[in-house]
Amino acid sequence: MLYGLSKGRTLEGLFCLESDAQAIYGAQSRRQAEAAFRAFRRRWQRDYGPMVRRLERDLPELLAFFSFPRHLWKKLRTTNIIERCFVEVRRRTRPMVCFVNVASVDRIIYSIFQRFNLEWKNRTLKLFTQAA
Repeated sequence: MLYGLSKGRTLEGLFCLESDAQAIYGAQSRRQAEAAFRAFRRRWQRDYGPMVRRLERDLPELLAFFSFPRHLWKKLRTTNIIERCFVEVRRRTRPMVCFVNVASVDRIIYSIFQRFNLEWKNRTLKLFTQAA
């Protein structure tokens, strides 16, 4: 969320902004998260108006994890699995430097994700199956 916001801003101010943002998704309930967002909006609207408006627009989706059991919240809030996939795509394509055409890029990316699908085919997260 803070990516690209540091230009002309103090590091201390950005740490405060980050801390206030963490209070939103680190809240103990949806009601507390919404209250934390209102405080965030009051404090940062003037300096970071566009970012605050985007956050407000996306808030229902960002707080959707509160409708699930508490023990799933951490898994639902993180994007580590998705990020890991993209790291693997970069790791596999970077040594190739260039591709003949778009179809060749599509083939390599397809093969990487196909491998992920095969690896994950029979894996289930107990936390998710127990919550269902």
